[in-house]
Amino acid sequence: MNPTPAGWPRFASAVVYQDAARAIDWLCDAFGFEIKIKVEGDEGRIEHCELVYGDGLLMVAQEDSRPGRSWRPLLKSPRSVAGANTQTLMFFVDDADTHCAHARARGANIVAEPTDIDYGADHWSDRSYCAIDPEGHVWWITQRLRSAAQP
Repeated sequence: MNPTPAGWPRFASAVVYQDAARAIDWLCDAFGFEIKIKVEGDEGRIEHCELVYGDGLLMVAQEDSRPGRSWRPLLKSPRSVAGANTQTLMFFVDDADTHCAHARARGANIVAEPTDIDYGADHWSDRSYCAIDPEGHVWWITQRLRSAAQP
């Protein structure tokens, strides 16, 4: 397998918002993402955005029904489809409780409080919480408590 382009992980995800500019601000403020690149078009419309969290990369897109890219109208914010989600996103933090309190103070809807989940001695143990962002995306934020036992 060839190496990825410089600065890119092997795998990245994208989330779609009705108001991507507002979502970018919120993701940075509430969850701690940082802007790697943000391309704005007419009237501040987000044409492309890459956010980073540690070595993770998340692209943020704006709903777009303009002609020219037949696949773009298929991408919707959960807000546009009665809150439905076809994916959840997960990222690791150093302290799930502190992160949760910060996200809650910034308007995250916490639907599962920080809880320890132990997958057994052969696997790992995490502390995770679940938050819904202002447009309805589901996020799992996780702190690794114990790594898998090494054989």
